Amino acid sequence: MTDLGTSPAEAVEARIRLADALRVTIDTTVSADVDTAALVAAAEAVEEVNRGLAQASGPEMLARRPPDLRAPAQEFFPTSPILGLCNPMAPPVRVVIVEGADGGFPAIAGTANFGYPYQGPPTCVHGGIIAETFDEVLGAALLAASLPGMTGTLTVRYRKPTPLLTDLRIEARVVRHQGRKVFAEAAIYRDDDVLTAEAEGVFIMVDPTQLLAIAEGNVDGVDPVMMDAVRAEALRRGAASDVHPGTPAG
Repeated sequence: MTDLGTSPAEAVEARIRLADALRVTIDTTVSADVDTAALVAAAEAVEEVNRGLAQASGPEMLARRPPDLRAPAQEFFPTSPILGLCNPMAPPVRVVIVEGADGGFPAIAGTANFGYPYQGPPTCVHGGIIAETFDEVLGAALLAASLPGMTGTLTVRYRKPTPLLTDLRIEARVVRHQGRKVFAEAAIYRDDDVLTAEAEGVFIMVDPTQLLAIAEGNVDGVDPVMMDAVRAEALRRGAASDVHPGTPAG
């Protein structure tokens, strides 16, 4: 619920500011040796903030809109747990669209620095976080190439431990597509250009009819704005002529 006097851009900036502040709280909670009394006081303060946010919240969830392929790559998934600037769980990984090699598809170049909330083995990034990062940046690479799809398989090879608190370089690109299958690859490098992990993914381009069926199967958990967008795309592609935007199917 946004104040009538607040622009959408201001609302997004406020959400990003809150996420940035919460990241510091999360990091301190996980990693700092804090006096117990200070922890209790902080918990009480956060509980009070949560009560205030609950009172200021409207009845609907925040609308999630489909990615805008004309927008910067960082804005593809604003609330995701990896790239989302609005999500305090996200590091976040920072990404931009770059030219593809040898005239190929546009690709994704990214940077990251994972703190203690993402620790697996001592001093190292958790392997599951690495896999999640690959899945996310590969999805962004598909969007950059105008070949959006859903993950079919993701194969990760862990070449060396990926260190915490270290500037990392991330690359992701579409290699080729065959029918509905899109093949893509990604890699993570330490700041000294040492490869720490790499991934190959096969993604499936989903027909609007299938995407509509998936969304409608989960309709109780999907916000209305997203649902309308899915139906509108299905209609635009001629995949659901009997479905009207804003009206549940069936």
